[in-house]
Amino acid sequence: MGTPFIFIILAIVAIVAALMMVTSRNAVHSALWLVLNFATIAVFYVILNAPFIAMVQIIVYAGAIMVLFLFVIMLLGAERLRGATEARTGGERFHQIVAALLGVMLLAAVAVVLFSGESGGTAVTTPMDTSPQALGLNLFENYVFPFEVTGILLIVAIIGVAIFTLGKKRGAKT
Repeated sequence: MGTPFIFIILAIVAIVAALMMVTSRNAVHSALWLVLNFATIAVFYVILNAPFIAMVQIIVYAGAIMVLFLFVIMLLGAERLRGATEARTGGERFHQIVAALLGVMLLAAVAVVLFSGESGGTAVTTPMDTSPQALGLNLFENYVFPFEVTGILLIVAIIGVAIFTLGKKRGAKT
């Protein structure tokens, strides 16, 4: 029950959650699959002995960014990609079963990581300063450009969704 076993479980959860996010027909379900993927990545950070980054991953991405995405999805009505009268299909039941299975796998991996006395890695390396001050300095000194590009990309994506949805709504009224 070493780190490779936990890594394999978490990798399976992350990959399947990503595939389910892409194949889901409901935009809200896709966003929830993405939350599961973000949570899995946070557990990867815990395994790598970076608890601050793990908490930032959960608070910023799984929390704030996904609330923003869900707000935009709900505001624009994108959760209704299928007709409201369309009956539930076997695909939804499949997604529910896979979601439950992946959730149990993720919780089991988290429990193993938390209750095993092992550290994340077995190789001897020099410890990295993961304090919030050091991470902030590193982010704003070395990674300011990718940080800003990511923010601009998210804003452009949200504006693009709004423009496409408003264009479809205007075309439907005429």
